[in-house]
Amino acid sequence: MSFPRYPKYKTSGVEWLGEVPEHWQVLPCRAIVQERTAKNEYAKCQDYLSLMANVGVIPYAEKGDVGNKKPEDLSKCKIVTRGDFVINSMNYGIGSYGLSDYDGVCSSVYIVLKPKNDVVESRFALRIFESRSFQKNAQSFGNGILEHRRAINWDILKSIGVGIPSFDEQKSVLTFLDHETAKIDELVAEQERLIELLKEKRQAVISHAVTKGLNPDAPMKDSGIEWLGEVQEHWEMKPLGRITLSRCDGPFGSGLKSEHYADSGVRVIRLQNIRAEGFNDSDAAFIEKEYHDNDLTGHEVVAEDVLIAGLGDDKNLVGRACVAPVGIEPAMVKADCFCFRLNRERALPAFVATVLSVSATFDAGMLATGTTRSRIPLSITSGRRIPLPPLAEQITIVAHLERELATFDTLTTEANRVIDLLKERRTALISAAVTGQIDVRNLVSVESA
Repeated sequence: MSFPRYPKYKTSGVEWLGEVPEHWQVLPCRAIVQERTAKNEYAKCQDYLSLMANVGVIPYAEKGDVGNKKPEDLSKCKIVTRGDFVINSMNYGIGSYGLSDYDGVCSSVYIVLKPKNDVVESRFALRIFESRSFQKNAQSFGNGILEHRRAINWDILKSIGVGIPSFDEQKSVLTFLDHETAKIDELVAEQERLIELLKEKRQAVISHAVTKGLNPDAPMKDSGIEWLGEVQEHWEMKPLGRITLSRCDGPFGSGLKSEHYADSGVRVIRLQNIRAEGFNDSDAAFIEKEYHDNDLTGHEVVAEDVLIAGLGDDKNLVGRACVAPVGIEPAMVKADCFCFRLNRERALPAFVATVLSVSATFDAGMLATGTTRSRIPLSITSGRRIPLPPLAEQITIVAHLERELATFDTLTTEANRVIDLLKERRTALISAAVTGQIDVRNLVSVESA
C-alpha cells in the first residue's frame, strides 16, 4: 500500500533527514530530550534494570542468564525513572533501547534520556530513536569496527537534527504507527508460530522414524526402555559400545589450554560444534599439528565418526550427537566431547547420531549428573541403549528423513524470509512517518476504524 506525501517540503539542513514538511520544526536532539546522569548514591536503590534487544527495559530478575550480570556495586549505576528513554550505548543498532515502565537503576554504559514533554510526546521521541535511518546516522559517528555495534554517547546524539511536527500531528503519527505496526507484528507472530509448529512437527517426524520405523503395520515388541516403549519386532536393542570399533574423549587438565590454539593445523572439535541438527562448522578452532603429534594423540576424529556431547544444559542437551563431516581431518575432540567410530557393517553413523539426539532428552534426566550443567561420562555414554534396525533399513530411514526434512527446511526458510520482509516494512514505515516522508493526518480515522 502506498501513502500520500505532504503538499510542500523544505530543506531541513540535516543530511540524514533530507527534506521535511514545510510546517515542521527542525530541532537538535537536546531540544527534545535531556540526558540524565544522576548516580545511585550509597546504592539506595536495589531495583536493577536491564535492556534486551527488541524487548526494551525490563527488571534484571526477568532477564535470567541473558546478557550482562548484575553489577556488585550498584552505587555506580544510573538512576532511571518511569518514562525515561534508555539506550544501550554498545547495542543501539541491534534494538537494545526503550521507554522504561519502571523506576530503578541501570548500567553506567546505558544512556538515560528524559523526553521534554513541552516539545515532544514521549512515544514520538521513541519512534524517532526507533527509526533505522536515525540509528545509522548516530552510529556513523560511533566507535567500533562493526557498523551495527558502534558505541555511541550523548555527545553524539545531542546535536543530531530531527523533524518535529505539532502535538496534534505527533499524536496522528503515533496512532497511525500503532495501528500499522500492530498489524505487522501480528503477521510476524503468525510466521513465528508457524516456525514453532514446523519445528515440533520436524522433531516428531525424526523421533517416530528412528524409534518406530516407517512400516506402521510391522509387528512390535517391548523395548525394555520406559520412554521408548515398543519397537519393531525384528529390531535389536544394543548398547552403543557394542556397535563401536573405537571410542575416545578429549584431553583433560592442562593438555589443551587457550595458549595452544593456532590459526590452522589440527581441528579441535568443541561442544559448540556438536548440535542435534548436525555438525556446526561456524566456530572453528585449531592447534598446531606438531603439538598435537607430540602431546595429544589418542583423541583423533575422522569423517563419519559419531560425535557426542558429554556436557549440556537446557538449551543444548547433554548426549546430543552428530556426524563428523567429510574433510574434517586432521581433527581431535576436546574435553567433554566423545568420538565413537562405529562398525559400519552394523550401524549407519547418521542413523545412530539421530537416535542419540532423540534420546538425549530422556538420557539427560536418567543418566546425567550435575545441577546447572549436566554431564554424562564416556563409560556411561558407551552403555546408552539404542534401537537398531538392520543396516539396509537404517539407510532407508535416513534417506526418508532427508527428503522429509528438506521440505520442513524449505517451509521454515520461506517463513523466515517473510518475517524479514515484514520487519523491513515495519522499519521503513516508522522512518517514513517520523521524518515526514508520508502524510498520515487523513489516514488515522480511516485506518483506526
